[in-house]
Amino acid sequence: MRKHLLATAVILTVATGCDNVAFGGIDVELKPPPTTSRGSATQETDVEVDSAENLAGPILLAGLRNGNRGEFVVVGEVHPGQLHPFPNPDFEGDAARLATLMAPGSEWTLFAEGVRVGSMVADETGVAAGYCGERAIISGVVEFIPPAAGATKLLALPAADAAGRPYDNYRAIPHEYDQRVASLTIAGEVIREVGATLPPLGVLDARDHIQAFQLTNVTGMTVAATFMHQDELVVASPRQGAYSLFVMGQQQGELYQNTYSLYRSVEAEGKGAPRYFDHLDWDGDGTDEILLDVLGSDRRWFAALSQRNGAWVRTFQDSCGSGSSSGR
Repeated sequence: MRKHLLATAVILTVATGCDNVAFGGIDVELKPPPTTSRGSATQETDVEVDSAENLAGPILLAGLRNGNRGEFVVVGEVHPGQLHPFPNPDFEGDAARLATLMAPGSEWTLFAEGVRVGSMVADETGVAAGYCGERAIISGVVEFIPPAAGATKLLALPAADAAGRPYDNYRAIPHEYDQRVASLTIAGEVIREVGATLPPLGVLDARDHIQAFQLTNVTGMTVAATFMHQDELVVASPRQGAYSLFVMGQQQGELYQNTYSLYRSVEAEGKGAPRYFDHLDWDGDGTDEILLDVLGSDRRWFAALSQRNGAWVRTFQDSCGSGSSSGR
């Protein structure tokens, strides 16, 4: 893996990337929680993962805050080292468990930027349109500690499963010039390595999303960025020759090191453009995981990155994302 100087000698006009975190407009049909399970989701990952055992783990939600309310979509079930699809039709108790979790009055602990920041009591449930498979959505009034009053992107775990997690210092981290330059350098090298078409106006013009963040128990900042060629980072059909590229760089002293990249050609695999959503040690193993929000041609889904032997790998992806994306 190469390292990149923060002050790379390039001539460009650097734009401060726009972080559009909207889910694209969640259409909610309020109705009772589902009582039957649907088709099983599969995982297309960069590493082998253990088969799910019939053991109940915490349920992870991802959502957005709008004023004093939050809307959260079910991501999956937390198991040691990885997520599993939830509900899983192979396990008879999942449907009933989902109904209990979605019941008005259920309590959830909220996280942002890797730390505990607040709580929510559910008061409405429904089904989120536009996602891979049938996705339960849970909403309610949210409460935050004062430093996190501006947080909008949130993760949630059931309050009973997060009871022992302390509140911590919340800090929203704006990306800086050096990080933006490093993301461009990393992306340019990956594009050349995979033999993809260089965007005609350069990698800066192709960058559609960028986020800086601080991982728990990690020295130095991390930056993640998504680049789109002949396409947009929304749920919509791409143009001919389109591809997406997600890159992640870790600060080491005055350098950024390319720690993960995921290239996906629409022609070979269909559209599946990931962007960073948030990070959290949701399985309690002492290291953060990263949740990705993935945009396809007609629907969206989730994927997750975890660390294995010091390297980032994709350990979870909904069935809609199946393909042979080049990730490393």
